[in-house]
Amino acid sequence: MAKLWDKGFSVNEKIDKFTVGMDRELDLYLAPYDILGTMAHITMLESIGLLAKDELDSLLAELRQLHEQAEKGEFCIEPDIEDVHSQVELMLTAKLGELGKKVHTGRSRNDQVLVDLKLFTRARLESTVAKVKTLFDAFQAASEKYKDVLMPGYTHLQVAMPSSFGLWFGAYAESLADDMEMLLAAWNVSNRNPLGSAAGYGSSAPLNRTLTTKLLGFEDLDYNSIYAQMGRGKTERAVAFALSSVAETLGRFAADCCLFNSQNFGFVKLPKECTTGSSIMPHKKNPDVFELIRSHCNKINGAPYTIRLMTTNLPSGYFRDMQLLKEVFVPVFVEMDDCLDIALFAIENLQITENLMDNPLYKTAFSVEKVNQLVAEGVPFRDAYKQVGLSIEAGEFEFNGKLHHTHEGSIGCLCTGDIRRKMDETYASFGFEKVDEALADLLAR
Repeated sequence: MAKLWDKGFSVNEKIDKFTVGMDRELDLYLAPYDILGTMAHITMLESIGLLAKDELDSLLAELRQLHEQAEKGEFCIEPDIEDVHSQVELMLTAKLGELGKKVHTGRSRNDQVLVDLKLFTRARLESTVAKVKTLFDAFQAASEKYKDVLMPGYTHLQVAMPSSFGLWFGAYAESLADDMEMLLAAWNVSNRNPLGSAAGYGSSAPLNRTLTTKLLGFEDLDYNSIYAQMGRGKTERAVAFALSSVAETLGRFAADCCLFNSQNFGFVKLPKECTTGSSIMPHKKNPDVFELIRSHCNKINGAPYTIRLMTTNLPSGYFRDMQLLKEVFVPVFVEMDDCLDIALFAIENLQITENLMDNPLYKTAFSVEKVNQLVAEGVPFRDAYKQVGLSIEAGEFEFNGKLHHTHEGSIGCLCTGDIRRKMDETYASFGFEKVDEALADLLAR
């Protein structure tokens, strides 16, 4: 099959295989978005007189069918076709003849892949953001449910002060609220239209980039055509950093659960059906789910740095180096979403241990409570600190009072509502409805 760029000579088979790489496999993820980008582009071409109305109608009808195939996972890229862009155009040409050859007017595969990746990224971010919000809700629910169940807090892995399961779960809820700010920034970078930048220097065709921006539901343009190309890699890196922020939160929670699930701590427990066993030790019930979440999240944390290494110090303009970004970027969403799904399942099945603080092992966690009690009775803080310290050293320390934590963010005042407000305000800023409506209108043309 001739390439779209065929000039009458054949490329060496080894060169062809090496340069195509994994594009055929990875471009299947981009197929629905390549078709949407083409629908917007040809609608714009008709508006500027480069396609007739009947031509547009024929092309749109065929593209709608291809989009349906792609959404159902029935779209395929033939072995001798380079990429999704070539496959779509050749399928249109096979069905509609010479008319199919008109869809590339004013475009380059450079800006095609840019818009495909932006549309793909927006769709995957919308899905991932929803999963982060659901996980946040689960952390919030657990925070409220266990707000009165105490557990020891640690610094340096040494018993420090009284904490609670409500405070612990709430910490990860608020961490996700901050992660959502990173995801919003990634969404804003992704929600700009590069279509019309062509190979990186625009086109002499009288393109209406504002129209394709509206048709595809983008918030704005990547205006400068050179910068639109330079954004390849930069966008992926920004998104990967946002995902790595979520991964860091999940990874730390998983590490906590691995530690707290051990017999030496015994703070939390997974039901046996959520654990795995040992081939030699009959008693083992391993928290593999949390260990794998931790490792997957560490892997995700490496993605932005891998992307940076692939694009740092590239000159302006397009380079084939950028093709390999897909191999790092596209799978990150799959891995992230899998971690979010399984973390939600694990949290909803996690069992906590009550009355932990009755164990004499944690008696000294109440030392600060005793110090503050003495301070309230008029003893200077430094004297109270020394007095309590000496009683601990002598093995005479006792605390029989009640905990009285009232300030914002303490075990007695979790500020769950305030944390939810932070999350809700950020979540509402994405504007998914505008994008979804624009794409639905485009498909309905």
